[in-house]
Amino acid sequence: MKVSDFHYELPEELIAQTPIEKRDESRLMVLNEETKTIEHKTFKDIINYLEPGDVLVRNNTKVIPARLYGKKETGAKVEFLLLNNIEGDIWECIVRPGNKLHVGTKVIFGEGLLEADILEVMQGGTRKVKFHYQGIFNEIIDKIGLMPLPPYIHEELKQRDRYQTVYAKYNGSAAAPTAGLHFTEELLKKIEEKGIIIANVTLHVGIGTFRPVKEETVEAHQMHSEHYYIKQEDAEKINQAKKNGKRVIAVRYYIL
Repeated sequence: MKVSDFHYELPEELIAQTPIEKRDESRLMVLNEETKTIEHKTFKDIINYLEPGDVLVRNNTKVIPARLYGKKETGAKVEFLLLNNIEGDIWECIVRPGNKLHVGTKVIFGEGLLEADILEVMQGGTRKVKFHYQGIFNEIIDKIGLMPLPPYIHEELKQRDRYQTVYAKYNGSAAAPTAGLHFTEELLKKIEEKGIIIANVTLHVGIGTFRPVKEETVEAHQMHSEHYYIKQEDAEKINQAKKNGKRVIAVRYYIL
């Protein structure tokens, strides 16, 4: 299947650059497979399409401020994007400019709060990096890191929490599971009161969000793996719903 088969025009003026004030008042497009119709609604109307006994599966991953700007020992400016915590203080990172960051290169971030050594060039051009610091890594990242916004967002994010879902819990994503950004605590409460069951999974969004498809065919594109976890109680909710003939609706980038 050719990648060009998926090309379409998306006017730049239709891409929201800043979050709407009220999360659940964003747009919702409803595609009805049976009637072959399209409706344009407001996101909070989603409750009208959910039925008692359905299970709404949401991703409770939490985005870390994974974009870091630093300098080589020569003073040259570089950019790191944290992707995957391999073990301990060793991470897989996207680095720019890649042709200037070879094995053995040292990088300094935040006036010395954080330092990094390039250990290895990994498949696909990412780097295995070891970080050195004094204190707690997550606290340092919170202080000097920036939210890694998608490439089509050009405005500065002024409120970090607007790039988190209201139910974000476990650190690990390089990007938000964006469909979930439109839920509010009030809407989720109404959904539960209607008899819809909420289950959680933790899927850390990774490099695939940022890596463009450069191949001519879909089959030739190499997908990056992502880590996920699900608790037994949540798996049981999903399995019970399927046994009862109820629907399981997944929330990630879009609603299924």
